[in-house]
Formats: sequence, structure tokens, C-alpha cells
Amino acid sequence: MAKVKKLVLVTSKSHPLNKHFSKLAERLSKELKLELEVREEDYVYLTEHGETDELGLTWLPQLLAELEDGTVIKVLTQPNLTSQGKLDEEKDYNVAMDSLRPYLE
Repeated sequence: MAKVKKLVLVTSKSHPLNKHFSKLAERLSKELKLELEVREEDYVYLTEHGETDELGLTWLPQLLAELEDGTVIKVLTQPNLTSQGKLDEEKDYNVAMDSLRPYLE
């Protein structure tokens, strides 16, 4: 199985969730010693590799990972919320790690 080559964050600096996804991406990049590529509003990339709705439309931000063989996997495409309705940083971190783990060893 191919290993993770780099993380790819597709976002917009003006998006309300940019800070949350950027913080998570930077944490993962640092801890896992992976390159982090940030793409600004790259909807073509997301249409090809990210999550889309039933109409084929995509949204920002999304965190993906490019593998050594060129395959792109979804790491975190939607934030998780606590029972109080706030962004759950630890759950998002755990979901992202669960997505990446099979491609790290």
C-alpha cells in the first residue's frame, strides 16, 4: 500500500472554518513530518478528488492527502461538532488520524 506523500488543504482565507482546518492540517503536518500544500479555492481539484454532494458540487475547506502513487484520499471533509454545537478539534484530529493511519506504516 502506498504511503502518504503530503497533506493537501483546500480552503479560502475568508472562510469561517479556515482557521479550524488550517490548525488541524498544521498539527498533522508537524506531528507526522509531512509536507503541507495549501490550495486556495481550488474547486477543480476538489471536484476531482474531494467530497461532493448529490449534484456534484463541492465545498471548502477540505483536507486531503496525496499518496506516493498519486492517489488522493479524503482525510477530513466536514467538521465534527461537540454536543454543545462547537467545533470539536480533538474529534476532527482523531478522524483525520484514523483516515491517515493505514497509509503511514
